[in-house]
Amino acid sequence: MTQRKTKADLRSARWFAPDDLRSFGHRSRLLQLGYGEEDFMGRPVIGILNTWSELNACHGHFPERVEAVKRGVAQAGGFAVELPTLSVDESFTKPTSMLYRNLLAMETEETIRSHPLDGVVLMGGCDKTTPGLLMGAFTAGVPMIFLPAGPMLRGNHAGHTLGSGSDAWKYWDERRAGNVTEAYWRGLQSGIARSHGICMTMGTAATMTAIAEALGLTLPGASSIPAVDSGHQRMAAECGRRIVDMVWEDLTPGRIVTAAAVRNAAIVAMATGCSTNAVVHLIAMARRAGVALSLDDLDALGRVTPLIANVRPSGKDYLMEDFHYAGGLRALMKQLAARLDTSCITVTGRTLGEALEGAVVHNDDVIRPLSNPVYHEGSLAVLRGNLCPDGAVIKPAACDPRFYLHEGPALVFDSYAEMKKAVDDENLDVTPDHVLVLRNAGPLGGPGMPEWGMLPIPKALIKQGYRDMLRLSDARMSGTSYGACILHAAPEAYVGGPLALLRTGDMVRLDLPARRLDMLVAEDELARRRAAWVPPAPRFERGWGWIYSKHVTQADKGCDFDFLERDFGAVAGEPDIF
Repeated sequence: MTQRKTKADLRSARWFAPDDLRSFGHRSRLLQLGYGEEDFMGRPVIGILNTWSELNACHGHFPERVEAVKRGVAQAGGFAVELPTLSVDESFTKPTSMLYRNLLAMETEETIRSHPLDGVVLMGGCDKTTPGLLMGAFTAGVPMIFLPAGPMLRGNHAGHTLGSGSDAWKYWDERRAGNVTEAYWRGLQSGIARSHGICMTMGTAATMTAIAEALGLTLPGASSIPAVDSGHQRMAAECGRRIVDMVWEDLTPGRIVTAAAVRNAAIVAMATGCSTNAVVHLIAMARRAGVALSLDDLDALGRVTPLIANVRPSGKDYLMEDFHYAGGLRALMKQLAARLDTSCITVTGRTLGEALEGAVVHNDDVIRPLSNPVYHEGSLAVLRGNLCPDGAVIKPAACDPRFYLHEGPALVFDSYAEMKKAVDDENLDVTPDHVLVLRNAGPLGGPGMPEWGMLPIPKALIKQGYRDMLRLSDARMSGTSYGACILHAAPEAYVGGPLALLRTGDMVRLDLPARRLDMLVAEDELARRRAAWVPPAPRFERGWGWIYSKHVTQADKGCDFDFLERDFGAVAGEPDIF
């Protein structure tokens, strides 16, 4: 066991304890803010990194939760300070919040490193905030605990339970087909998201907070507490109390996020019916922690991990509120305990096995036993072939099984605008066997790999009653999406990946059992096309976009920046200018 820190060992003591001019300045500025030396001298200084903004509905309750965290920190003898960080909201940030995940990670790392913080509470939940905060905190290396935003309440309209995202896509198709009136559509608009909190489907937000819990980075059971449940307030206060003890125990993320913990998180993600975005984020997070994780590793786990969370969109019936009251992630992990390394340490200071003691499933239709899964394999599968030599991702549990073996002609679009215009043309020459293809929508081409991968079903087919078809892109899709969508094709078309060579009319073959995706085009013809391919003009010439375009990795590597990965070089040490 690591020896407990003393007051002199506190990181913040370097700022406040010496009898010199710089520390005089540090102390005087806190006095200027109205604090006394008894507030901060010799006490762990806890940074509350808050991704709240007035345009982030998922985090609308965070100002109140900050007060609960501060209360907990004070109860445990610490000194809490709130520091705002980039609020990467999913709904309003264009072209995509993914363009800014790495910016949040950098800001998190540098905010921690440059301030007198002994430990941090990370407040996030909306899709990119969880991986962004965690990636930065892993590198910074101080004790940390993650406070998940929690899901919003179930949506409701006209007697129907609604799932955010998933039902928006479903009813929009019906509106395009003429089956939903404007009045009904407006009622859905006001009923589908009716409280603070993240999407209450098992979308990217719920997936990533579940992964954080499975990694051991949240309090047990924290990830699924509804945002507006009073239990969420109590959990926030407990985060404040616990992080103070973690500082004295020197319980850093490096002791928690091990290869075994990452494997646990991947298994749990598969069993929940996770978002396809989990692939990109989990790989990036693992690499930041110095853990090797590949697409092939995830596919191997997906082949043997049953989907047991009956939560939309991979499940058919329930939402996150139901999942929480059925026992939440602790109950699901209890079902999987024989497959997990329960010796892993969590932020509690105890093992995962100890954290699962007493966990009970209260509704075995929401959290299924292994003997009665929703789907016999995990949520995700990784494809390879001449269209995606570095991999592509599909969510088999969320699409019609008739597409598991499919061959059809490609209908290729070079941009989102071109695709959007075409699918709304009722005279589009398209059949249910076509494979819709969107390219130049990857990490560089999007830019930022937007969630455009759930290409709309052409209106011509919608009116004929079709609601799914095979779709292929180098983009991502929302974790609330569903359907026969092949995503993250790597390398992306924008950098000359094979998707750039595909033409309308070429035959595309998917063989899901064999994990193959190919275009049936002769190699000599592909060579001619490759020689004729002309790289597109750069998306950015200045600013953040320029930095991003010069350093972002491809989807199979997690879309992190090459210069932030663990093996790029030594991590910066403590500030030495005092």
